[in-house]
Amino acid sequence: MKSELSSKFFDTYGQQPAATYFTPGRVNLIGEHIDYNGGLVLPCAITLGTWLCLAPNNDQVIRFKSVNFPEEAVIPLKSAYEKEGTGWYNYPLGVFNEILKNFQIPVGFDLLYAGNIPVGSGLSSSASIEVVTAYAITAYLGLDYDRLALVKLAQKVENEFIGVNSGIMDQFAVAFGEKDKAIVLNCDTLKYKIVDCNLGDHVLTIINTNKPRELAESKYNERVAECQAALQALNQEITLNNLCELTADKFALHSHLIKDETILKRATHVIKENDRVNLAAKALNNGDLDEFGRLMYASHQSLKDLYEVTGKELDTVVEFCSAYPEVTGARMTGAGFGGCAIALLKKDAEADFREKLTAYYTEHIGYAPDIYISEIGSGATTI
Repeated sequence: MKSELSSKFFDTYGQQPAATYFTPGRVNLIGEHIDYNGGLVLPCAITLGTWLCLAPNNDQVIRFKSVNFPEEAVIPLKSAYEKEGTGWYNYPLGVFNEILKNFQIPVGFDLLYAGNIPVGSGLSSSASIEVVTAYAITAYLGLDYDRLALVKLAQKVENEFIGVNSGIMDQFAVAFGEKDKAIVLNCDTLKYKIVDCNLGDHVLTIINTNKPRELAESKYNERVAECQAALQALNQEITLNNLCELTADKFALHSHLIKDETILKRATHVIKENDRVNLAAKALNNGDLDEFGRLMYASHQSLKDLYEVTGKELDTVVEFCSAYPEVTGARMTGAGFGGCAIALLKKDAEADFREKLTAYYTEHIGYAPDIYISEIGSGATTI
C-alpha cells in the first residue's frame, strides 16, 4: 500500500511524500454496551486501517484528498477551524483545530489518505482517520504528545468538533494496539493492561451485515437512559457512580430495587458482560480459545435477549457460525442493529466459510454480507 499511495501522492501533488503513517481500525472482542457504564472492554487493533502520506507546502494551505472519497478540500492555514458540512475531511480538520489550541503550525500540508476499513461498519474508520492525522502531524512537527494525549485529542475531536458523543475505546484501541495482543481497558479510569491474544490456527473474521444502521443512534441513546434508570433505582440502597461497580453477586442482593422488567434486563446484561470481559481476558492469556469462543456466544445471546440490540441480520450470522464446525466462537461487535459480527475461524476453512455463509445469509436476508479476514495488528505507526 505504501508504494502505491506514494505513487498516487506524486501524481496528485507533484512531489514525493515526506512521510507515511498507518493507523488501524479496531474490533471489540467482548464487552459490549458497557463503556458508558464504567465497565471493561476488550478491543484489539486489526490489520485493516488508514494510511496517510504527507508533505509540507509553502502555500499556507492544508490540502485534504482521499482515494476513497470524491470530496476534497483546500483550506487556508488559520488559528482555528469550524466543521464544514458533512465531508470526511472534517475528521482531520478537527485534529488540526485541536493541535492549534496548543501549538502553532508553521507550514501548510499536502495530505493523501487511503483506507480499507468499510465505512459505517462499526470498525472505527473515523477514529482511525483522527488518530492517524494526530499521530502524523505531531510526529512530523516533533510536538510533545504521548499516545494517551493523542487518544484524548482524537476523542475530543469526535465529541466536540464532529458532535458524536462516543466513548474513548475506539481511539484508545487504534493508538495502543499491539500485534497478537488485546487491551483490557477500564472505560472509567482509563487504566489498561495488555493481554496475549495469539489466535494460533484461527483468524479473526469480520462479517459486515451491510444493513443500514438508521436505528443505532436513537436506540443507543435509549439504552444509555435505561442504564441510568437502573443506576438511579439501585442508588436507593447503595451508592454507585456506574453500574459496573457491582459484581454479579452484589447485584443479585439489590436487583429487587429495579421494578421495571426491561430496565432489569438491561442492567443484568451490563453486569454479567463486565464479568465476561475478565473471564475472556483470562482465557486468551491462557491460550484457551474454546473457552473464549463460549464466552463470545454467551455475550451475543445476552445482547440479543437482555439488551435487545442485535436484530435479524446479526442473529443470522451468529446462527450460521454456531452450526459451522470450524468456527470456535462468534458474536456481534459494536453498537448493534446492523454493523458487524466477528468469528474465530480455523485458517484452513476461509474459502468454504465465505462461500457457505454468503449463500446462507443471502437466502435469509435477501442480500450478501461482506467478509473480511484479519489478524490482530499494531496501533498507530510510521511506515
